[in-house]
Amino acid sequence: MQVRTFTGEARRAQIIAATVETLSEAGYGQTSFARIAKRAGLSSTRLISYHFAGKDELMAEVVSHVIGKLGRHLGERMAGLPGAAARLRAYITGLVEFNATHAGEMQALMTIFLDWRGGEGESRSYGPDEENGVLGHLEAILRDGQSRGEFRQFDTFVMAATIQRSLDGLPFLLRTKPDLDLDVYARELVTLFDLATRSGG
Repeated sequence: MQVRTFTGEARRAQIIAATVETLSEAGYGQTSFARIAKRAGLSSTRLISYHFAGKDELMAEVVSHVIGKLGRHLGERMAGLPGAAARLRAYITGLVEFNATHAGEMQALMTIFLDWRGGEGESRSYGPDEENGVLGHLEAILRDGQSRGEFRQFDTFVMAATIQRSLDGLPFLLRTKPDLDLDVYARELVTLFDLATRSGG
């Protein structure tokens, strides 16, 4: 078992950053240790292998890194907000904002989700458990809004899935429309789902 040191953590962070940049530019299939080492300015791929047992471990670390940053970002945006409607708006705008400020990391994440496959052809990084976790968080906000009378009665799973899919698609939209105005996109989504969820009472 390796003992983590400050220098070692800095090297791991350097490798992860170079991996993110390589994934976002070249795609999963072209992201080799050789490319990552060149991007990171490392003298040898052995410096990567010292910190990561293989490509699978490195990809898992990249996913954990990006998801962790995204989770902290959303947590900060939603903390202490009164009411479900305010939290839903913060979730939508926060996720769009993260796509704007961390575009490379989101592109890398989507590339891993789409192309990092296991032996059965299933995604190694995003499966039913991860999907249920994301949608479950949204459903909790929606159910809370219904119980408070902020939201009308609707199927919370269908609504959560619809909201999440409108956000998941952003990295793909930005590939085909890089000049997309994300402030407008966020405002339109907030208006759309405010109208879709609000109580008529």
